[in-house]
Amino acid sequence: MQFTIFADGGARGNPGPAGAGAIVRDEKGMIIAEVSEFLGHTTNNVAEYTGILRALEKLLEYIGDQASETEVVVKMDSMLVVKQMKGEYRIKHPNLTPLAARVQELIRQFKSVSFAHVYREQNKEADALANAAMDRGS
Repeated sequence: MQFTIFADGGARGNPGPAGAGAIVRDEKGMIIAEVSEFLGHTTNNVAEYTGILRALEKLLEYIGDQASETEVVVKMDSMLVVKQMKGEYRIKHPNLTPLAARVQELIRQFKSVSFAHVYREQNKEADALANAAMDRGS
């Protein structure tokens, strides 16, 4: 099985009112889960990581014990977070460390998880969900 996660997060004012958004698609392109969560007052990077985290949690709920046979590609427009998750950049901010550790915990349950940077135009759905969350909360 293969799934693609499009994840995004944002904060108005950074830090400011923040939201996380994500779409999980199966190999046929069908949406199997969506995330749109208001996070209160935090940074855009916390929101980016939360988008990944919530999408992985929803995917695990959906596939259950088939996670070890599942390949996942996470696509997002945050070059920083993609490079951090690939191990190319260190995670320096203390607010990101526990979120990144939780994402790594979830990743270990899958056969493979890879991260890819995409341009904002390719991540419109996740961006819209993150913005909708910010709109609801602010």
